[in-house]
Amino acid sequence: MSLGQKLQEARKSAGMSLDDLASLTSIRSGLLREMENNNFVACGGDTYARGHLRSIAPKIGADPIELINMYNEEHSSEHRAIHDLLVENNVASMPVERKGISIKTLAIISVSALALAGIAQIVISNSKTTVIPKKIEITPTATASQSASPSATPSVSASASTAPTTPAVVPNASGVTIAITAARGNASIEFVVDGKTQGKNKIFQGESKTFSGTKSISFYVSNAGDLDFTLNGRKLAPLGAHNEEVRKTFRAGE
Repeated sequence: MSLGQKLQEARKSAGMSLDDLASLTSIRSGLLREMENNNFVACGGDTYARGHLRSIAPKIGADPIELINMYNEEHSSEHRAIHDLLVENNVASMPVERKGISIKTLAIISVSALALAGIAQIVISNSKTTVIPKKIEITPTATASQSASPSATPSVSASASTAPTTPAVVPNASGVTIAITAARGNASIEFVVDGKTQGKNKIFQGESKTFSGTKSISFYVSNAGDLDFTLNGRKLAPLGAHNEEVRKTFRAGE
């Protein structure tokens, strides 16, 4: 019977519940239940566990010395430490019989050692034979001379200005084609091609847009002086000044 079972049996024999015992000993009923399950970890150490047993023993009619002795044998860390110390000093450990090496084993080891020595001697003798490698002369083949005249670097003549170029526009013989280039600034543009509005857009400096129709093209620009216009492949004269709003209509055949 374990210590926990003995506590439970004595309490029941005394006709008490866990709550009754808890009120008499000021020990929580949950801790009393753990102790009856033979779990004393929650007691907080050997000293507290022994103190609880001394408080419980007279209330359930048990001998406190007996309970403490059972705790020391089953749960006390001090008791286990002493046992481990005895084992470490070979007091509690079983003696181990030492067996000596037999003559037969020594003979086998000696024969094996002689065989290994003979093999090593043969290997060393064979390794002394020097093999002189034959020198092979390699005549380098003549490499073709790479005589190449430096390639002429094409000279690029560019003007300092980065003004956009007017896109090439193929004349529309059967209608009207207008190309617009934001050569010197940004502008707002709105085009109506053959009566259909193309929407109001922004054109930024350097951009070009082309519109083609079969009958007519009408447009509105907010900054005509900064824009270049080409009608059916023919560049037009400036249609206005800087920041000047211009509305214009071109029809096929003009």
